[in-house]
Amino acid sequence: MVKEITERNKKILLIVLIAGCFLSTLNQTLLNVALSGLMEVFHIKPATVQWLSTGFMLVNGVLVPITAFLMKRFTTRQLFISSMFFLLIGSVLCAVATNFGLLLTGRMIQAIGAGIMMPLMMTVILYLYPSEKRGSVMGTIGFAIIFAPAIAPTLAGFIIEYVSWRWLFIGLIPFVLIVIVLAFRYLMNVAETTKAKLDIASVILSTVGFGCILYGFSSAGSKGWDHPVVISTILIGVSVTTAFCIRQMKSNDPLLNLSVFKYKIFTLTSIINILITMIMYADLILLPIYMQNGRGFTAFEAGLLLLPGAVINAFLSPVTGRMYDKYGAKPLFITGLVLIIISMWGVIDLSESTTYMYLLVRTCILRIGLSFITMPLNTAGLNALPRELGSHGSAVNNTVRQLAGAIGTAIVVTVYTIQSASHASEFSLVDENITAMQLEKLASIFGASDAYVLMLILSFVALIVTCFMPNKTSKQKDSLKKTALQKS
Repeated sequence: MVKEITERNKKILLIVLIAGCFLSTLNQTLLNVALSGLMEVFHIKPATVQWLSTGFMLVNGVLVPITAFLMKRFTTRQLFISSMFFLLIGSVLCAVATNFGLLLTGRMIQAIGAGIMMPLMMTVILYLYPSEKRGSVMGTIGFAIIFAPAIAPTLAGFIIEYVSWRWLFIGLIPFVLIVIVLAFRYLMNVAETTKAKLDIASVILSTVGFGCILYGFSSAGSKGWDHPVVISTILIGVSVTTAFCIRQMKSNDPLLNLSVFKYKIFTLTSIINILITMIMYADLILLPIYMQNGRGFTAFEAGLLLLPGAVINAFLSPVTGRMYDKYGAKPLFITGLVLIIISMWGVIDLSESTTYMYLLVRTCILRIGLSFITMPLNTAGLNALPRELGSHGSAVNNTVRQLAGAIGTAIVVTVYTIQSASHASEFSLVDENITAMQLEKLASIFGASDAYVLMLILSFVALIVTCFMPNKTSKQKDSLKKTALQKS
């Protein structure tokens, strides 16, 4: 039997969960700037080293649909501590890796822990807090989730420059151990478990379906859309995922309950989630490409450009969480998307003379816009669902985000590649004396600008979808009045 959880215990539980989530999120993005160095260490090609990112995303993507079952079958303590142990074991393997195979194995074990962590945290919040308080709590969690990737590029760059890539994992180990000790001491269970049966056929279908889609789109950027592997894996993935969805709709006890899409607000927030994730991933790829390939900036300088905006984003997250509780989702989404549209409009005509400071300010505007959307988006979607569908809603949210990230990355790389090649042929015809290096730089600059036009269009589409969101409901307003009366 689960005991009544006091406010003090809620705070302790939240601190432990946030610490675990921070380490999982930090670990997910810490390796990005180390990939070129690891190519030299293990004597491997870009197509091979990118599996450290692709493999992580694949494991995450195929595991997320199963988390709804895991949260019914196992306790909060069991899942959280298991998640942290996976992170610990993976980090130890990566730290001592003598070859690329062992490093990749460790990385994929880490991904198992990360895949469990986020849906678990979202579900715990649904159980612990009423809808009128979830915005501010999500905002606090958002600080940890956003701050981790904000400092990751600079922190990783510093470690690689002055110590060794192994310290990216060695440094993580003591912090993971501390969180495990705290979890054993303070973490309590928030919901009853049930003897739920695992639908093996659905697990196989979701693993094959989501795995193939993620792999296909992740490979499209490097192999090309016409590559047989890309075409076949995407087609197989879509077919198997369709079969998975049909099975879930017919099942009395589905692995992933798709009835969450019967709730209008959840469906709308899912569509906005897809568009925002695509925009966010695209910017994280396009900006460094433009800066390094088009302008000759170093990886460290590109990482530093992203840092101020991401830090602002993290510190604004608790503020926008409280604003969500007060004003609802729609005004926050509109404000955020207007800022995102301005930031995208500012980079559709990039040139050789675009200043570093201009890009810095523009990136800060983008991140302020995202802070009005990212965590309130999750809160609004999950608030629309009854409590018993909370774990399924959280799992669907994370699955959607993984797929959108992979698809968005593939599309933006394709647009950039095609447009860069087109501009390169144009410039070579106009100026026969242009050097190969100048041609490559100019093509990269204009290719990035064209890809940003697509991101601008997606931003407008997201704004149009937001217009269909209802205003703050009377039910929410009544809850707030009741809370205010109780306080007075």
